[in-house]
Amino acid sequence: MGGRGASSGTSEKGNPYGSQYHALYQSGNIKFVSKNERESETLMETMTAGRVYAVIGGDEVTSIIYFDKNNKRAKEIDLTPPEHNGLLPHTHRGYYHQEYDKGEIRLNLTPKEAKMVERVLRTWDNRNDR
Repeated sequence: MGGRGASSGTSEKGNPYGSQYHALYQSGNIKFVSKNERESETLMETMTAGRVYAVIGGDEVTSIIYFDKNNKRAKEIDLTPPEHNGLLPHTHRGYYHQEYDKGEIRLNLTPKEAKMVERVLRTWDNRNDR
């Protein structure tokens, strides 16, 4: 798990893959991770195609990040403040943030995304019951 360039082994800032985050829990294709340092780069690439990461801050899920078949970030669902255009949670689609929206900012969660949020939160809340 790393920042930009993780699938190549090193981020743009020279950080080796796996040095930015550490795994806390995994359920199926969802890996729950936490930053190693507050300044850690955001997750942009992965070594596992189609991976979904749930980023944990403190003891809560702060975001859910989806990766595509090319190991690049496809979208991010932000669950904690700040709000974006008054919405929380909201979705940013694209590698950088909104480039897949074709000029239209679509921040609302789709029904499928809302189900994933419920699944991730339920899984995280029940992780110790397994």
